[in-house]
Amino acid sequence: MPPDTPNATASAPSSPAQRPDPGMLLWVMLLSLLSAFALSQAYRTITSIIATGLIQDFGISSQSLGAFAGLFGLSFGVAQLMMGIGMDLYGLRRTVLLAFPLAAIGATLSALAPSYGWLMLAQLLIGVGCSPVFLASTVFISRHFPSERFAFFSGMGMGVGGLGLLFTGTPLAWVVQHFSWRTGFALLAGLSLLSWLLIFWRVHEPALPQHAQQPRETWLQALGRFAALFKLPHTLGILILGMACYASFLSLRGLWLGPLLINRYQFSLVESGNVALVVSMIALFTPAMFGRLDPGPMRRRQWLNHFSLLMSLLFLLLAFVHHAAANVVLILLMGLVSGYGILQYADVRSSYPPELTGRALSLYTMSMFLGVALMQWLTGIVAAWAEGRGIEPYQAVMVSIACMLAAASTAFRWLPSSPLLAHSKS
Repeated sequence: MPPDTPNATASAPSSPAQRPDPGMLLWVMLLSLLSAFALSQAYRTITSIIATGLIQDFGISSQSLGAFAGLFGLSFGVAQLMMGIGMDLYGLRRTVLLAFPLAAIGATLSALAPSYGWLMLAQLLIGVGCSPVFLASTVFISRHFPSERFAFFSGMGMGVGGLGLLFTGTPLAWVVQHFSWRTGFALLAGLSLLSWLLIFWRVHEPALPQHAQQPRETWLQALGRFAALFKLPHTLGILILGMACYASFLSLRGLWLGPLLINRYQFSLVESGNVALVVSMIALFTPAMFGRLDPGPMRRRQWLNHFSLLMSLLFLLLAFVHHAAANVVLILLMGLVSGYGILQYADVRSSYPPELTGRALSLYTMSMFLGVALMQWLTGIVAAWAEGRGIEPYQAVMVSIACMLAAASTAFRWLPSSPLLAHSKS
């Protein structure tokens, strides 16, 4: 029996009426995995609330702040390849249980960090530790929930995971204002340990149907199958857009939202946390909304293109409209529109044959977080450049994000799409 499969014979209740509903067990396992994803969301957006504290304690520049925020995405993205292979070879449960403790260790190290260098090492550990959690949830949905509702269930999963964003709104702002940013990391370390214990206790992935089980590959064979994805002409467009869409919203929510409101309009830390909280609450529901509205394979690509351009326009408005209430409204609109990104996962699933779906989702997730690392690092450089020339840094940052997003959307529009989309139903 596979190691991730529960021993149903030994633990089954004596009567059918007492046996747990298999569907309910799937939901319990998915929610357990999503608890780790929610904490991953908290880790990746914590910088926007603790940025002022880091600058005060370590005297770092905007460029260093961008590098700190981007290191999570870089380590997360680079580790995706190995985590994807690990899930195929050893199962979702084993991979998550092996990696996620690194997030708790990194959070503990962050709380104790005596210098910026130690803080960067901790961020590296957190990124690697969190790297399998959303992919595990997505692959779990792909394997065990109806394929025609993949976008909807993925959207629900993204929404549940968005609970982590709520923590890095008003609650974390209150903790940082009354205690310190180190206390915030200590709380996340404790919550990460609890999530790991929940996954250890509740997640035992059901065996796949016999026809879906494949002979175990070697690592070399698995790497070769990943490389084969790059030979398909439609992969490039998917990865380019994947590197920009989520990165644009996360660069705002996870890095620049707090500094922009505090330094441009003199918001307090808690007031900026309140805005982040409302944006996060919106983000709980919009992925499921877009998943339910999924228009199907061919029109889905048009939606991705149009909503990416709309988001680019909102960033331009945020750059040039200098009015506190208007900026808050624009940020809330971005939170509403950002849910369209869930359609990218459905597009990936429809663009590859079933035997490549897990690898393709892993590669796409890797592109997302490498994009986050690149955009947060680049916007840190842009902010430092603007400060040195007397330009408002947040205006330069928002213009640069708008340009990157518009360029990626244009590339996605004109690069080839998958021939499978013409016959796909999901």
